[in-house]
Amino acid sequence: QVQLVESGGGSVQAGGSLRLACVATGLVDSLNYMAWFRQTPGKEREGIAVLYTGMTTSYLADSVKDRFTISQGRAKNTVYLQMNRLKPEDTAMYYCAAVPPPLWRGYGFRFDQGMYPYWGQGTQVTVSS
Repeated sequence: QVQLVESGGGSVQAGGSLRLACVATGLVDSLNYMAWFRQTPGKEREGIAVLYTGMTTSYLADSVKDRFTISQGRAKNTVYLQMNRLKPEDTAMYYCAAVPPPLWRGYGFRFDQGMYPYWGQGTQVTVSS
């Protein structure tokens, strides 16, 4: 059974930083594409970062690329999202997602939610002004 567990969310003032972590267990493939999405009530889920745990390639959405960094831990089943210079508009529930290489359709679909079969429960990030 695949499980993705996020942690590290919380409340912070604008300009502050948080680091989210996602630990995946039960994945058949040792190397996977792992991504971060976020969602606020009434809005569609937005993909913000993705990486392949077998390489250093990563992508960040334009809305966060100058402030956020996605990285993997020493264990290939862990990814982090370092969020700096947080803004109130970053307030959202942040979700980790994973897709194994056989189901990966290419970086052109990197933020296509339907491509990701595995999701965590989310961790809330609240940024106050």
